Amino acid sequence: MIQINPTEISPLRQNDHILGKSTTALVLMEYGDYQCCQSGQAYSTIKKLQQKLGDRFCFVFRHFPQPEIHAQSFKAAETAEAACAQGKFWEMHSLLFDNQQALEDGDLIEYANKLQLDVPRILRELSDRLYHSRIQEDIDTGIEQGVKQTPTFFIGIRQEGTQKLEVLLMQILETISS
Repeated sequence: MIQINPTEISPLRQNDHILGKSTTALVLMEYGDYQCCQSGQAYSTIKKLQQKLGDRFCFVFRHFPQPEIHAQSFKAAETAEAACAQGKFWEMHSLLFDNQQALEDGDLIEYANKLQLDVPRILRELSDRLYHSRIQEDIDTGIEQGVKQTPTFFIGIRQEGTQKLEVLLMQILETISS
């Protein structure tokens, strides 16, 4: 089940993973887990929204791994952060969601290799748990916002006037339902 939380979207942080401009009409923030099948389904819908709404859409991804349910979810999030340090967060993000059924340690390293990342560096960073606190910051912020499961979304809509807002909302609804 996809949960949409009516609470106000939390302020964006400098280290947030953001696709698009945060000043656009629609900001969608997700707390997700790379091993959660519902987060995987949401990933497909978000890609459709990005294609349909283009520069009127901003997507923010925050980690909310649930290792008690999904054993490799925290390691997958750490791998995404390690890829981020080498400028390839969104590429790794896509690989992880496209391959949700294959997130064992060897798979994660294979994806890093596929993206031509510095694999020895990633192995060191994962071993040192270098990104643990970064991921924990997302989790803590999510808990403060009432997140209990994944995916959980927060939606911020910035629109002046009502005519354009109606069109935007209709496009969102059409995209999600198709």
